[in-house]
Amino acid sequence: MRFTKMQAYGNDYVYIDAINQKLNNLDKLAKFVSDRHFGIGSDGMVLICPSKTCDFRMRMFNPDGTEAEMCGNALRSVGKYVYDHKLTDKTNLTIETLGGVKNLELTVSEGVVTNIKANIGKPIFDPALIPVNTQKAEFIMEEVEVLDKTFKMSSLSWGNPHTVVFVSDVANFEVLKYGPAIEQKLEVFPKKTNVTFAQIVDKDHIKIREWERGTGETIGCGTGCATAVVFAHRLGKTNNKCIVEQIGGPLEIQYDTESGELYMKGPSHFVFESEIDVSHIIG
Repeated sequence: MRFTKMQAYGNDYVYIDAINQKLNNLDKLAKFVSDRHFGIGSDGMVLICPSKTCDFRMRMFNPDGTEAEMCGNALRSVGKYVYDHKLTDKTNLTIETLGGVKNLELTVSEGVVTNIKANIGKPIFDPALIPVNTQKAEFIMEEVEVLDKTFKMSSLSWGNPHTVVFVSDVANFEVLKYGPAIEQKLEVFPKKTNVTFAQIVDKDHIKIREWERGTGETIGCGTGCATAVVFAHRLGKTNNKCIVEQIGGPLEIQYDTESGELYMKGPSHFVFESEIDVSHIIG
């Protein structure tokens, strides 16, 4: 089985062509690929599949083998994969995901995708769909006690639940202490949550650190960046277009307040490409 590991400015995913090869036992395969085998490691597994309604279909699996709806960074890198591997020559793509149809714009230089802009759609604020344990219509700046602190949290979803906490100094914040404690706050987040710790630098600049549920701290998360911008703008702290700085590099995030849709733009690149024998799993 041929696989490619790509880093999408934060998340590391293993991409597999599921158009030209048949795969079975996807939950076991996802666990195997994501279990730090071969020294590659991964936040999850992404299958690139044929679609009857779009250019391609994306299926994304978490490290525990469960299927997820969508991740902004994983989505963007699908565009790079299909173009660089000559599965398409189109630079404007529609991608079918469990979270709905998404659009990509690819910037190509000398036959290689160097930048990807994704329209990841409208964020979901309905707590029943995120889900968040509250009786309110939206979960915004809610006070939640975690260990020895009380945080004001806001949550939304594009398929995976995301919570943002604004802090004054994100670089020195104790992410390893509070990240897992918030994730495990099941009386508030029944299905666990990703956590974005964000610092507002100015109207056009946010810094974040990301705690990804089931994985730990990552070097970045596109959907986490988007979550920070949505709530920072709704609180009147930033413009609707910001540069979000994460450990893996900056992303440009634009929240279209008229349509409600959100765009993320930034580069992606190959990290590792190889073939592995998984016949004992998919056979």
